[in-house]
Amino acid sequence: MKINSNTVLVGSKVILVPYKKEHVPAYHAWMKDPFLLEMTASEPLALEEEFEMQQKWATDEDKCTFIVLARNDAPVDQNIHDLSAMIGDVNLFFNDFEIPTSCEIEAMIAEPSYRNRGYGTEAIRLMLMYGITHLKVTQFTAKILSKNESSRRLFATKLGFQETRFSEVFQEVSFALPVGADLRKWAEDLLQNCVTICDYDSEN
Repeated sequence: MKINSNTVLVGSKVILVPYKKEHVPAYHAWMKDPFLLEMTASEPLALEEEFEMQQKWATDEDKCTFIVLARNDAPVDQNIHDLSAMIGDVNLFFNDFEIPTSCEIEAMIAEPSYRNRGYGTEAIRLMLMYGITHLKVTQFTAKILSKNESSRRLFATKLGFQETRFSEVFQEVSFALPVGADLRKWAEDLLQNCVTICDYDSEN
C-alpha cells in the first residue's frame, strides 16, 4: 500500500517499518520454516517470487504491511535500518468488498526468542491504531488456527476481539473487533501520547 511506503511507527518495544527490498532475504528465510508456513497458511516461494511479492504488496491498495523490528538502544534513525532487528511482520487485508472499511489483521513474530514477550501485542496495537487513525477502518477481523492457543488468547483477552465462528474445514477461529467511539479515542490517545511517526528515508 502506497500510503505507508515511507511511514515508520515507533513504540516502546517495537518499531514498524514499511516492507522494503532489503527485508526480503530475511523474510524469505523465515518462510522456509514449516511452523510459520502452517501458522500463517502460507506457501513457500522462491527468492525471486518473494521479491516480486514485495513489489506487489508495496503498490496494492488492499494490503498494508509493516516489518516488525525490536527496538534497541540505537537512535531510531539507525534502528529502523538495522536488518538484524527484524523479528516479524504485521498486515491488514482489505478483502471485504461489501464493507470496504473492514479489514483482516494478521501478525507474525518469526524469531522464537521474541515470542510471548509483548512484542507481538504492541505490534498489533500499533497496527490497530494506524488502521483507525490513518486508514479509517471501522472493523477488524482475524482468523487464527484453533491450535494456536497463544494467539487466540492474545486476541480475545488482551486485544478485546470477540469470537464469531469456527470453521471445521480449516480448523480456524474467526474474531471481530468493531471500531466504536471508545476504541477510536484509545487509538487517538495512543497516537498522541505513545507513538512517534517518522519517515523511513529509503529509495527502495
